[in-house]
Amino acid sequence: MELKQLRSFVEVMHQGGFTQAAKTLHISQSAVSKQVAQLEQSLGTPLLERLGSQLRLTAAGSVVLQRAEAMLRLRNELLVELDDLSHLARGELRLGLPLLGSDALFAGLFAEYRRRYPNISVQLLEGGSRHIEQAVLNGELELGGSLLPKDPQFDCQPFCDEKLDALLPVDHPLAERGEIGLEELADTPFLLYQRSFVLNDRLLQACQQMGFTPKEGGRSGQADFLAALVAAGQGVVLLPRVVARGLVRPGVVRLTLRAPDYLRWDIAFIWRQGAYLSKAAQAWLALLRERPISP
Repeated sequence: MELKQLRSFVEVMHQGGFTQAAKTLHISQSAVSKQVAQLEQSLGTPLLERLGSQLRLTAAGSVVLQRAEAMLRLRNELLVELDDLSHLARGELRLGLPLLGSDALFAGLFAEYRRRYPNISVQLLEGGSRHIEQAVLNGELELGGSLLPKDPQFDCQPFCDEKLDALLPVDHPLAERGEIGLEELADTPFLLYQRSFVLNDRLLQACQQMGFTPKEGGRSGQADFLAALVAAGQGVVLLPRVVARGLVRPGVVRLTLRAPDYLRWDIAFIWRQGAYLSKAAQAWLALLRERPISP
């Protein structure tokens, strides 16, 4: 049994087939099939059932997949620890950033990190909190920016804690107000975020607490596009203040929002509980502590 065989098997299951696994591994499909067959032969049991074009794990396959993922994760952690011996002279940081607000919050930080550590390769992934959390648990990411998690599987370092503001069309009946209560928007369509955004759940909870269910006017993970939809009269969007204040444009007004205190954008950088953090990851966390977000 070899690590390359385990990796091929894991990728076949992660990618849903031999063809996509071959593309991910940058080898031929026949090579992937051969390695999986060799693994089955060395273990003396079939790991996959082929049902037409579909693949299904056998009972043995489920056990091997779980152990193989753990073994490959340990291998990656070993390589990361060895890279640290070079004191950031080389290495990799696998970093997840929230899709919402990355330009406002992290562009400058990322540029400063690259200036300080030019030999560190940074692999970026953007997404909602659920996507980021799953990628951290899978070992795809070492660190990820997510709304402050309650899951004990994570350790974290808080980064910012922003109230939300409301962006409204300039011709909205309440647009002249300097401040608005969440309940006053009950009849206005809400422009929501992608379904992987935990902020959607907080918004729904807050609206229900106020006695209404928000009407959906559209969804996106791109703050610029959401602001453009507001300017086009499609509804209201609630955005972190640090993001919202940079999106005011012709046709859009920004109002202070009165809402339950839990309806906030409290970003933290998370990692698997008890996991080893590379020097590259520790350097990113240290940089965040140097550059707190101004209110």
